[in-house]
Amino acid sequence: MLARQEDETLHHIVVVGGGAGGLELVTRLGDRLGKTGKARVTLIDGSRTHLWKPLLHEVAAGSMDEDRHELDYLAHSHWHGYRYRYGRMIGLDRTTKQVHLGPTFDEDGLEITPPRSFSYDTLVIAIGSTTNDFGTPGAKDFAVALETPEQAALFNRRIVNACYRAHTQKEPIRHGQLHVAIIGAGATGTELSAELHHTTRAVVEYGLDKIDPDKDLRITLIEAGPRILPALPERLSTATAGLLAELGVVVRTGAKVTEVTAEGVKLADGGFIESGLVIWAAGVKAPDVLKDLGGLETTRSNQLVVLPTLQTTRDPDIFALGDCAACPLPGGGFVPPRAQAAHQQASHVYAQIRRRLKSQPLKPFVYKDFGSLVSLGHYTTVGSLMGFIAGKSMFFEGMFARLMYRSLYKMHQVALHGYGKVILGTLARLIMRRTEPRVKLH
Repeated sequence: MLARQEDETLHHIVVVGGGAGGLELVTRLGDRLGKTGKARVTLIDGSRTHLWKPLLHEVAAGSMDEDRHELDYLAHSHWHGYRYRYGRMIGLDRTTKQVHLGPTFDEDGLEITPPRSFSYDTLVIAIGSTTNDFGTPGAKDFAVALETPEQAALFNRRIVNACYRAHTQKEPIRHGQLHVAIIGAGATGTELSAELHHTTRAVVEYGLDKIDPDKDLRITLIEAGPRILPALPERLSTATAGLLAELGVVVRTGAKVTEVTAEGVKLADGGFIESGLVIWAAGVKAPDVLKDLGGLETTRSNQLVVLPTLQTTRDPDIFALGDCAACPLPGGGFVPPRAQAAHQQASHVYAQIRRRLKSQPLKPFVYKDFGSLVSLGHYTTVGSLMGFIAGKSMFFEGMFARLMYRSLYKMHQVALHGYGKVILGTLARLIMRRTEPRVKLH
């Protein structure tokens, strides 16, 4: 079958970044505009596959096989009426309206794609955020960040290898050898601590009997602030801390990390936490490529400053959404970097692009906070959901909260695949789970 030819005279919409918001946006644009010949739609991303970022802690813990949940951009673009182009944005020329991509290379250093540039009529930047280690000595060398599927899979391999190593070594397991330090007690770090508590014990149960889980395995959650989950309601934070304590997860609040070493983590108060494995889940910032990108206005954390319409302040042809956008809230501050915000902004930008094509005035984005949910994996889920009674929030725990948490991912999948494919995929995974180990062992 011959590849379809694009009409170069059509309005060209380029979306840079295939995360939760960017991919949902380009899917709708492709289905509604690309397939019908009303516009050309292109997605640019430096990865070839997409995995919903809130799932990364499950990949790192080994409770999820990322291969079963990854989406291939090239195949998805073929099915949904847009073009996918492989590469990372390295520059922007607003005068000629071109996005510049750097070359890509394989693991042997051979060039895959050369430097390229793509013209646009409307540009949407949705490249998310990266980990901010605040320049902490040793963080890059001895701690694994948790912002990509590759990093999550790397940590999972390291922890499984550490268990094999401890089981087969001649000498006794030394103190701290199988300890895990998680720096940052936001949603990612907190969820990972509970998930790891379950999966590490599951790995040992498969026959690594030299390891005593209660004696040799320890997970420490480190937070510089006064409480875990600092961005969420205090009631939710307190409930989660209590549940973690019941599991035996050590929670250290008010503990500022000053250095990460091969043996563990140094604290500002002079303390030292021995740990053979360290995860850095504290702090985020927008990617450095956004600094001085085409002269667009940015914040100190590299976020693109946007108007209420989500257009950048210095160029109405450029939108930004998700973690990389500094979108002001009416009462002060900015829209928080959450998956629900990216989902809402993707829907808003889609509607505004449709209005632009019809030469209609754009409308402001209104963020709706539907609450927060934190999954403690196999054990429980806690959360607060907004607007149930006269605009007030209600606190939930257990099965209902877990179902609500899972529904967020299902909503994302439906936005990308439709109900039919999501239902079939869910049934297939339920069947496969009965024939596979509970955790990933390789």
